[in-house]
This record gives sequence, structure tokens and C-alpha cells, in this order.
Amino acid sequence: MKHSIGSYPHVRVHGDGRQVVSQAGSVLLVETVRKTGLDQVISAALAPWRKPRAVHDPGKILLDVALAVALGGDCLADVAVLRAEPAVFGPVASDPTVSRLIDTLAASGEKTLQAIRSARSEVRDRVWSLAGENAPDTGEQVVIDLDGVLVIAHSDKEDAAATWKKTYGHHPLTAFVDHGPGGTGEPVAAFLRPGNAGSNTAADHIITAQFALGQLPKKYRRGRQTLIRTDSAGGTHDFVSWLARRGRWLSYSVGMTVTEAIHEHVLKVPASAWTAAVETSGEVRDGAWVAELTGSLLDSWPKGMRLIVRKERPHPGAQLRITDADGMRITCFATSTLDRPIAELELRHRLRARAEDRIRAARATGLRNLPLHTTAQNKVWLEIVQIALDLLAWMPMLALTGNARLWEPRRLRLRLFTAAGQCVTTGRRRILRLARHWPWTGHITAALERLALLPNPG
Repeated sequence: MKHSIGSYPHVRVHGDGRQVVSQAGSVLLVETVRKTGLDQVISAALAPWRKPRAVHDPGKILLDVALAVALGGDCLADVAVLRAEPAVFGPVASDPTVSRLIDTLAASGEKTLQAIRSARSEVRDRVWSLAGENAPDTGEQVVIDLDGVLVIAHSDKEDAAATWKKTYGHHPLTAFVDHGPGGTGEPVAAFLRPGNAGSNTAADHIITAQFALGQLPKKYRRGRQTLIRTDSAGGTHDFVSWLARRGRWLSYSVGMTVTEAIHEHVLKVPASAWTAAVETSGEVRDGAWVAELTGSLLDSWPKGMRLIVRKERPHPGAQLRITDADGMRITCFATSTLDRPIAELELRHRLRARAEDRIRAARATGLRNLPLHTTAQNKVWLEIVQIALDLLAWMPMLALTGNARLWEPRRLRLRLFTAAGQCVTTGRRRILRLARHWPWTGHITAALERLALLPNPG
């Protein structure tokens, strides 16, 4: 009788396997690139930076780094993951070539960044058209969430500074298009700032909003069909006035700091003026009420602005603030939407919390740290991170269904991208055979079939 000496079987390992493809499921991202035409558009945008006798195309190099980041990489050298699989990713540049390209692009400054952003905007328009009813513009509004991110620096990088949380690093402002409850979201702006940049700096919010609007199809760059949401950091006179400026007419839902004046008005709101808050299911939210404040509070703000306040019993263990009242946690926000009930508007603003999910996904996709030294280089890195996040949002939107569309990057990598396969060449065809026993092989093959049905670019 043999007795087991461990919980797992002992396997002999040899390093001479052939035609085995690791990260075989990443063919989903490659096919997404091909169907959206991202490779062609990026290559055309970066053509001015290609040297006459260069072997590798700058657009392909940049896209290779973005694919490596999408697969979990967090530095330029992680492009080696793609270099090891030429059957799937084609020829990949060496580390020195990649590094030299980043230096070249960084030296060109805003010209490079604008070229990359223009390319992403062009492809985004096509992706939304291909997505049909799954696109984020099929509802009544396109929603853009602005939020700041603290990125820790572990060395003395350019513009790294002490942050308001007593850490050390950078404080970029980001913007994401919300895909709603049936999807995730995609990045449309990342504005790199020093670590000591202010949270409520109106000029920075305006720049980030401009970058975000520039990523949308032209018909959404102004008008009420585009909603800008922020937390209380965006609740400044200058930023709200910019959003509401004549000719721009953007919708907004902006958190506001509870000042002493607001606090005094809340205390005067009669009990009959409070309306029960609601959940996403439409049911009443227990222990939460909303009311609208009017009067002199709005005199210095843009015409048509509504100020809505919310009170809620604090969660167990939460400490009340000096601006809270009667044992209730008080928050408020401003909006330009006039024709909807305040409980519905409060729910819409509360759903801004989905931006935290997008930031968590960004941290898991290259934003955990900024790996390069200079600010110009790290600005290019932020564009690479956004391309990676674009692909991680576009692929589920175009190819996945049901609950799989909600999977965040970590789960996509674990279940889909890490699937192993065998590359077989027969005649003039190259076939990738995925492991039959992998639990999510069916998801991968079904997604590839949906991508195959999409028209080719051009």
C-alpha cells in the first residue's frame, strides 16, 4: 500500500516543450486590436517618429507595451512576455529599442501625447459603433467620472512630492466613461500632476475634462447629453462655471463641500421637505433622505444649478463630523438637471462610486507605480496604461456577454488570458488549440467567434 506524502501530485518538469503557447487567451486582445483597427491608427499617428531604416514600427512597439501592461506587466521590460510568443504577437522589439522609443516620444512632449490621444479617439468612435446596444452612448447620457489618484513613488522621481495623505509620489487626475450597470468603464483622460497638487484645483479639473471630451465622438463634446460627475473636489465656482458656460452646456453632477452656510440651511429644512432616498432597484433606501436647498445659497453660482442635500444614519462605527446634524451624516451635490426627481438625481450621483472600481482596475493595470524617472516619460506611460485599459474595456464590450462583461482585469487575466494552448501549423494556416479542460475555454472561443463576425477596419 502506497501512502501519499503531500496534498499535490509530484510532476517532473522539463524545459524543452515545443509549440506550447503561454498566455494563449490573450489572443482575445490581439483580435480586438485587429478588429478595431487600433494597430493601423496608432502606427499612422506615430509615423513621424519612425526613423528611415528602422526595423520596428513605433506604433507596434507602443501597442506591444500596452498589451504587456494589459496582461499584468508594470514596466517596459515586461514586453518580454510578448517577445516569447512570436506566433501570437509577431516580432517584438528588444528592451533597448523600446526604451529608446519612449525617450524619443517623451522628448517630443505634447506633440506625441496629442498624436496618441487623437488615435485613441478615432478608434473609440469605431468601437462604440461596433458595440451597438452595448456602447456607453445608447442610454440618454454619456457619463464621465473625474477622480484623483495617489500613485506612490518608491524613489526620487521628477515631480514626486509629499501628498495630502502623508505619502510620497504623484497625484494624477483621471476620467472614465461609465458603462453603466451592465459593463465596466474606459479611460478618457489621465493628467499627471505632482504629489502635492491640490485636490480641488479648478484649472486641473478643466484640463482633465477637456482631455476627456476630446476622446468622445464629436457630437458628445458639448451639450446636455454628456454628464460630468465629480466628488467634492470638483465643487468649485470656476469649474462649475466652465461646465455651464454658454455654448458648452454640459450636464454636471458635482459634489459640494458642506460649508457653514449650507449647514445652517439644512437645519432649517422642514421635515415635510425631506424625500426618501432610493436604491438602484427602485426600493426605498432605509435611513436616508434627500432635500433641495434654495435661496441665497445659489446666488453666486451659475443659473439653473440645483443644490441637493442628503442625510443618512451613519454606518456602525463611523464618526460624525462637525458639519453633520442631528446625528445624521450630511452630504450634498450640485446638478444642472432640472426635470428629474431629486431622489433619482441623488441615486445617479451616488453611482459615481463606480469610479473607484475603475481606479482599482487602473492600479492593477500599470498605475500601481510610475516606472520611469522623468515626468515626460511617465506621461507617455500614462497613455500606454490608458491604451491597455481601453483594450480591457473594449474586448468585453464587443465579445463577452452576461456577467463576464463585468469582470475586472485581474479576473480576465486569471480566467481568460492565462489559458494555455498549442500552436499547430498545417499547410499555410496557423491554428491555436486551447486546453479543452480549462473551465473558461468556452468563453474564449465564443468571444473569438463574436469578434470574427465584426467587419474588418477599412
